[in-house]
Amino acid sequence: MTRLSGLRRPILGTRTAVGSVSGAVVVVPMTAVDRRRVRRRLRAPDGEELLLALPTGTVLTPGSVLEVRGGVSYVVGATPEDVAAIRPRDLPEAAAVAHAVGNLHRDFVASGEDGVFLALWDAPLELLLSRLGVPFTREERPFSGRPAWEHES
Repeated sequence: MTRLSGLRRPILGTRTAVGSVSGAVVVVPMTAVDRRRVRRRLRAPDGEELLLALPTGTVLTPGSVLEVRGGVSYVVGATPEDVAAIRPRDLPEAAAVAHAVGNLHRDFVASGEDGVFLALWDAPLELLLSRLGVPFTREERPFSGRPAWEHES
């Protein structure tokens, strides 16, 4: 039997905390997939090069501070992505759609608007939503959920 107690670092699910930001702020736009890439170079909108070398399993969230350099805070932002904006007509329909989308291993995220949910768009999702007859549109919006291939909770 394998014991998992006493591990030196978490295996999965590490999330970065939203730090306190002071001074000038540069928002570095990232997609849901980009926010899971923990070792890479990226160029901030102001031209500065940032080097990421975060622990495996780290998930960057919008608002996370990447670096503070010369009084400038570089903060993660959610860039617009190709999503399905789903508008269930009532609570039972919302529950049925959430269950069906979850069976495709997709995140079903509340958008902040009343009754609108978002999921990353792809052809199987469009087919599912069409078969269910739920109102939806394909839009470009910031998405704060996980990419389709990520199955952890």
